[in-house]
Order: sequence, then C-alpha cells, then structure tokens
Amino acid sequence: MTTPRARNENLRLAIEQAGLTYTQLATEVRRIAAEAGDPLRTNQSAVSHWVAGRPPSPTTAAYIAEVLSRRLGRHLTPDDFGWQGPAQSEIGSDALLGLGIGPDPVDIVRRIGEADINRRKILTGAAYCVAAAALPLGLATAAEAQDRGARARGRRVGASDIATVRSMLEAFTAIDERQGGQHGRSAVVQYLRSDVADITRAARDADRVDALTAAAAVTYLCGWKAYDAGEHGLSQRYYLQSFGLTREAENPLQSAWLLRIMAHNGLDLRQPAHTLALAENALSLATGRAGPGLLSLFVICHARALGRAGRGAEAAAEIRRAQDLAMRGEAEAEELPFWAALSGAPRAGVASHTAKTFRSLRDHANAERQYAAAARGYGRPADGKSRITALSLAWQGEEQAKQGHLEQACGTWDKALGLFDGVYSTRAAKQVAGIRRQLGVFERRGVVAAAQLDERARTWQLAHA
Repeated sequence: MTTPRARNENLRLAIEQAGLTYTQLATEVRRIAAEAGDPLRTNQSAVSHWVAGRPPSPTTAAYIAEVLSRRLGRHLTPDDFGWQGPAQSEIGSDALLGLGIGPDPVDIVRRIGEADINRRKILTGAAYCVAAAALPLGLATAAEAQDRGARARGRRVGASDIATVRSMLEAFTAIDERQGGQHGRSAVVQYLRSDVADITRAARDADRVDALTAAAAVTYLCGWKAYDAGEHGLSQRYYLQSFGLTREAENPLQSAWLLRIMAHNGLDLRQPAHTLALAENALSLATGRAGPGLLSLFVICHARALGRAGRGAEAAAEIRRAQDLAMRGEAEAEELPFWAALSGAPRAGVASHTAKTFRSLRDHANAERQYAAAARGYGRPADGKSRITALSLAWQGEEQAKQGHLEQACGTWDKALGLFDGVYSTRAAKQVAGIRRQLGVFERRGVVAAAQLDERARTWQLAHA
C-alpha cells in the first residue's frame, strides 16, 4: 500500500501570497531557469505535483525559491519548502555571488561588476536578502591575516593613481546626483571591474590601504546606482563587498559608514530585520572616531531605526542629539573624509532622515517641515543635487497631502517636477507615478491645480520612459 504524500502547505501559501496562478509560477520558473542557461519545460501540472507533495529536483527547487523571493521581497530557500537544494556549483556562481564577506572582496567585486555589465538577471533581478543583512554584525573591523604581497604582482601603482580614482569617483557622483543613477551607470561599473580592481590589486603597503578605501567608495556608488534602479538584491551585494573592502583596509570609520548605509537600505525597503543592530554597531564604531558633523549622520540613523522599532521617545532624543551635532560640525567647518563628503552636508542628511523618522511615527507635520529643511539644505539645482532635492520636495508634498493641504501639496509637487527634469532614476519615476495617483484623487475633489499638474507629470513620464 502506497503512503500518500503530505501536501506542501508552505509552498501553497507562498504561491497564494505572491498572487501567482500555477501557470504563472511555471512560466516564471522557466524564465529563471533560462537566465541560468537551463531550458526547463515546467508547466502547470508540475506545479500541482509540487503542491501535492512531490519534490522537484534540487536545481528546480532553487529556481522556485528565487521566483518567490523576487515576488515576495524576502529571501526564501528550498529548505523553506522542505526540499533539498542544489550545491552552488549546480546553479552557477552568480546566484549566490556577493552574499558573503570573504577573504578576497576585490575579486568578488570584479565578478559582480561583470555580471552587472552583462545584465545577468539572476543578479539584477535578485530579491533583497534578509539573512544577508545580518552578515556584517559581529565581524571584527580588522582585516583577516593574508598574504598581501602575493596579490600585488604586476605594475606598481602610487598615490597619483589613487588620486585619479578619487577624481573619477567625484565626477561620477556629481553626474549621479544631478541626473540620476542611470546616467553613466555602465561606465562606473566598467571602471570598477577593470581600472579600480587592477589598481587595488597592484597597490602595496600604505598605497594599498588608500586603494582599498577608494575602491570601497566606488563599489558603494555602484550599489547606490543599482538601488536607484530598483535592483535591490544587486545593490545589497555591492554594499556587502564595499564593507568587506573597508575591513581589509582596516578603516573602522568607513566600515561604520557602510553599516549605516545597510541599515538605511533595510529601512527604505521596509525590511527592518537587523537594521537596529546595524545602526547601533555603526554608531559604536563611529563614536570617538568621527567629528560632530559626521557623527550626526550615525546618530540620526540610530534614531530612524529606533522609530521603526516603535521606540518613539528614544528616537526623539536621538533626533535632538543629531541636530545639535550637525550644527556643531557646521560651526567648526569640519572636514569630512572624501567618501562621506560626496553625500553632501550632514545637516541636510540629518533633516532628511529626521523627516523619515517622523514619517514612520505618523507625525506628518514635523515630517513636512523636515523634508522642507532637507530640500533647502541640499541647495539649488546649480549646486548639483537635483535628484535628492526633488525627492525631498516630492516627499514633502506627500506629507502636506496627508494633512489635507491639497493646494499646497500641488505647489510643492510642481517644484519637484521642475527639478526632476532630465533625471533618469527608477526612484524618481516611481515618485512621479505616485504623485499622479494622488492627483487623480485631488481632481475628483475639485482641486483646480490638479489637472494641469497631472498633465505636466504625464509629459515627464513620456519623456523619461
């Protein structure tokens, strides 16, 4: 007598939560398999068998987990469905590339860059991984012992080569801030995987430390551009390897900066697991190493994570401390490390993240005021901060709308649309789409300015598609 298989309820629930039919899931699994060079013929019947309790092959199990990870925005593995997963070699190195902090981040960065340039969708379409967000926690800031001399074969590089990398980074960052992450993206990634990787490999002694520090900053920019394109799994991998480079450089302050970035990343994506621990570790590393202005950015990150954790009183206290520190840094004309100075004035950054903290606490009036302060702090369009200033104004308009100030919101969004002109960014496109959805509601309520503004937003969408 044959024992009936147990129905796979975990798989059935995941498919239901993802909003997929069995036919759609089969189609997506075939697509993921094709990305990995595996021509599967999965169909609706196979999905029915999996749900009924028949396990797929280990390789197919990995494809199913990847499809559902992307749809649900959380990391799933074959083990979540009671299946055996494949060895990494069976699915190709891209699937797990960068989801770890190993002994050779330069090589991993080069390989991620190559996959990015070639638009390998197993990476560019990967979901943000909650488990990977915890990887930096508890790691020592010092580099592991390794034979650096063995890596330094080939041409010798010096301070002038590293200065060139920093100059290129400044130029790429300026373009990114002014015109959005999709301008020059492939050029930055190509520069990272070729010139920057080669220089970092060849550098020795003190020059190697400086090269690693610069390479970490360029790697972060590649991650930021991926984030701006909505490719969050890829962005996360760049951030993890940037952190690995700072550890190899034995630069605890820059390591703290990357921990801070990863905390904000999780909060922005509404994946708050580990974000408070990341923020606390970042603040601990920065304390005693950063001047007041730079430290304010770590304190406000901590405040934002506290607010998301429902600890509003503690968040408010940290907001006040961050604001005081930012003003002190400004009064002292504090000089920031080059990799931090690229992000703009700390006071504007504190205002922006203060607004996000108030937003998570549903304090819309204070969020509105802080977004306005951030927009002022980032400066005029001529100062080269078009995207972040426009985003700040767009968010300010949202907070005005939530308070019922509809005409005022339209005026603020009109300013934002003017600054979004020429900005190619998935975040900007999503923001404009969100503005249009709200304007549709405004029109039905008889707001005179809504129709004209909606037409302007529609024209922007057509020009920036």
